[in-house]
Amino acid sequence: MIRIKNSVISEDLISEDFVCNLSSCKGSCCVEGEAGAPLNENEVLYLQKNYSKIKPFLNPKGKKSIESQGVFVKGIDGEYETPLVDGKECSYAVFSENGIISCGIENAYNEGKIDFKKPISCHLYPVRINNYSEFTAVNYHKWSICNSACSLGKSLKVPVYKFLKEALIRKFGKKWFLELEKNAKKRKS
Repeated sequence: MIRIKNSVISEDLISEDFVCNLSSCKGSCCVEGEAGAPLNENEVLYLQKNYSKIKPFLNPKGKKSIESQGVFVKGIDGEYETPLVDGKECSYAVFSENGIISCGIENAYNEGKIDFKKPISCHLYPVRINNYSEFTAVNYHKWSICNSACSLGKSLKVPVYKFLKEALIRKFGKKWFLELEKNAKKRKS
């Protein structure tokens, strides 16, 4: 484990390799699983305020799901998460003609309609964050649907933390990331 400020980071972020391989997985992390993407309170407020700007980037089933459930739901653990369409894909998931899934929120961001890329839990994936009273745990989540991303990362020699540089800086700040990078270099030498 690596400790930076009040966070405890799994060494898997350094030792494991990962590069999303959308041509292989098709974005199945937006469909698989039993719950929507975790949301924090600020993200919930942002989605409530900006849903009208995101709505044009969603598919009809996603819109219907959001309009019946809301822009967020509370999961069985009481935490905020994105709603699902019929208990399956994220309501913000958009299916392209070639079968690749993208995020309607991120599509709105890419078109300059909003200034929020996507929920931090999605941006950080395959890293999961757990907040405890004394520290924040930063862990690599291994999931079989990402096997092609692990293979691609290994062939390109890209550790998880480097693949997620932008998201980790967004979550923890540049200083934190540089400290993680310094730890990675020490462990490799």
